[in-house]
Amino acid sequence: MSQAVLSPSGRPGRLFRGAFSLFACSLALSLAACGGGGDSTAGAQPQSVTYPSGQTDAQRFLTQATFGPTDASVQQLQAQGFEPWIDAQLATPPTETHVAYWARRHEALKAEGKVAGLFEVNHSFWAHALAGPDQLRQRVALALSEVFVVSSLSDCVGSQPQALAGYLDMLADNAFGPYRQLLEKVSRHPLMGCYLSHLRNQRENLVTGRVPDQNYAREVMQLFSIGLYQLNADGTPRLDASGNPIETYTPADVAGLAKVFTGFSWDCPDRPSDACFGSGSANLSGSASSYADRWWRDMFGYEQFHSRSEKAFLGVVIPADDHASPMADLTTALDLLALTHPNVGPFLGKQLIQRLVTSNPSPAYVGRVTAAFEASGRNLGAMVRAILTDPEARDTATALADPGYGKVREPLLKLSAFLRAMGATSESGNWWLDHTDDPANLNQTLFRASSVFNFFRPGYVYPGGQSAAKGLVAPELQIANESSAAGYVNYMRDVVAGGVGRTQANNPGKVSRRDIQPAYALDTTNDWYVLANNKDASALIERVNQKLLMGTLPDALRADMKKVLDTFALSATPTEEQVRNRLRAALLMAVVSPEFQVQR
Repeated sequence: MSQAVLSPSGRPGRLFRGAFSLFACSLALSLAACGGGGDSTAGAQPQSVTYPSGQTDAQRFLTQATFGPTDASVQQLQAQGFEPWIDAQLATPPTETHVAYWARRHEALKAEGKVAGLFEVNHSFWAHALAGPDQLRQRVALALSEVFVVSSLSDCVGSQPQALAGYLDMLADNAFGPYRQLLEKVSRHPLMGCYLSHLRNQRENLVTGRVPDQNYAREVMQLFSIGLYQLNADGTPRLDASGNPIETYTPADVAGLAKVFTGFSWDCPDRPSDACFGSGSANLSGSASSYADRWWRDMFGYEQFHSRSEKAFLGVVIPADDHASPMADLTTALDLLALTHPNVGPFLGKQLIQRLVTSNPSPAYVGRVTAAFEASGRNLGAMVRAILTDPEARDTATALADPGYGKVREPLLKLSAFLRAMGATSESGNWWLDHTDDPANLNQTLFRASSVFNFFRPGYVYPGGQSAAKGLVAPELQIANESSAAGYVNYMRDVVAGGVGRTQANNPGKVSRRDIQPAYALDTTNDWYVLANNKDASALIERVNQKLLMGTLPDALRADMKKVLDTFALSATPTEEQVRNRLRAALLMAVVSPEFQVQR
């Protein structure tokens, strides 16, 4: 989406609270206007190599495929070309798993009489996002976490932080592999089991009136595989004779599939004993009660608790069987959903396009991604490759000319893009950035969505605004409002000025400051500092334009920046604080502008 859609005034806002902040209400109004008030062989090897046409082209690609471009990653992409870069990323493992990070920090904290928790999951996420080599894998894992949602706001998920780290590892491990494999890993993960209540789900009992819990059966279809309505390969809905969308499943299908998801519980040394299953109470007995690994090992199928009656769903019938196998029935169900149903490619492909490239992809774009997915045997690596190399993603001129192209950056990606562009480092080495889901900061934290429907829905339309009038969806605007817009401005003012994360004194001089610091804050010989120390602000503004805005700085904003920076008079011998304030003003005006907050 262009500024014409997002901010009809075309104005970036005015300064307040000192010389390097913006009126929160100005940005709030601008945003309101936006909508209204693990397989390295994934995909076929490329037959030719396409190179970025220049720095801006490389930056656009890396904005879609990573947590933000850096000077080094731009140079690497320009040297390698798009296809070899993707090949290399498909083969790049993480330097440390999220579980390993969590366990390492847990041992270190025990020495201080403390324990690791949910914050350490955040720290591991930011360590990978800001400094990890496996950028594409972790970026896709973030996207998958917003499709296959679990939330630590749920007590059962929030009480198991190491398992949550393991869930993120599971998504990363399967980000480029067969979709069928990912769907089974999600379905059998104990955190998903407790979140959507199919952990310890028991077969029906005609005497007591107990019926299998239907929660996961419904969501695995609605959210994780086929969606609510039948789709053409290009993502458009199939219509009946009356022109109405055709539903993919009925309540009877949910009830039949719910029987498949009975009899699954923790994997522990005494399985298949009832004590391992945990029937009758939330706690296990015997050796199972102390088996911590049960929270991140695939759930085990217990025949004695599995439904023995007929299971009919989506045109498939599994006959009644007094010795029905939980795993055999699960295999039948997941094969149907993941390998056979025609909705999977367009349903999942469109969502990944939205998470990586643009909120409103054309049907042709979705169709090409679906075709690549099907040709690969439904491999996610092939899908990701097709998304990133598609002409609709790579044709910069056409994209920038289309006012409906692009996406609002979700808050996590705004912060990561700025910090990576600024060469941020962690003085502790642990990337101590805790929860950021308060509207006073980012209004978003990994794994803290309010429901299984994620922070925002893929079809969300901001009511009453220009994007809605143009028939555009804008998912990320579901968590944008006046409070969060003002909070973002104030939060980024502090990030630009003083870094982010916990206040620590881990540096050699024992200076107390935020753990994560942009490079310019630590070195007065840094290029940014040198540019800010020049009386003529033109070079600084252009550097901001190229580094943060990918050359899209509009003339009106350029003039405003020049006017503001000219008010920062430098003395004959400028003090360090004078220079830093000037730099902070330029950077802040950029990161709160529509041109930065919208990914084009």
